Amino acid sequence: MVKKIILPVLSTLFLAACATAVPPVEVTRFHVGEPARSGSISVEEMPGNPDVSLEFRTYAAAVEQELQRVGFTAASPGTRSEYVALVAFRRSFRPTGYDASGRPVSVGVGGAVGSGGYSGLGLGIGINLSGKPKDQVTTELQVQIRRRSDSTTIWEGRALSQAREGSPAAQPGIAAQKLASALVGGYPGESGRTITVK
Repeated sequence: MVKKIILPVLSTLFLAACATAVPPVEVTRFHVGEPARSGSISVEEMPGNPDVSLEFRTYAAAVEQELQRVGFTAASPGTRSEYVALVAFRRSFRPTGYDASGRPVSVGVGGAVGSGGYSGLGLGIGINLSGKPKDQVTTELQVQIRRRSDSTTIWEGRALSQAREGSPAAQPGIAAQKLASALVGGYPGESGRTITVK
């Protein structure tokens, strides 16, 4: 009986923790008119992608999955797709934490003289034992959908999120899925407007 009560409660708490672990994503999209909502598409690396690495496959796979959810189909191997999705991503790190001195220790000295002639001296030392704060990781995903026949861009967008280094939300797999889902979900979205997706 106790197992029947405890297990659902623990799983609910675990899922709630997972849901809150991923920060909101800032999304901006651009398109003219009503862009295509179906057709064969292949995902390729955007020329000049600022972060060329093996991580690209993780982001490309997440984008391809989301494009299929909104109606596109993956191009068969060896065939020329109707559309191409150009993908780029960038990760940057911003230090957080200590002040300009870089010292986590503070010392305070105080003294007082009472009305009865008594005097006192106090010394306080504050030491930060929490260690150096983690850097802030900013991850940006960019996607352009072009018509293959004439290279016309029919849709493009950018998604941006921030998380503490080492947190689940900063891991490439989780970040890629969250950014791709926020960016492509609701395709094509309102053009020229920046929204926050939670």
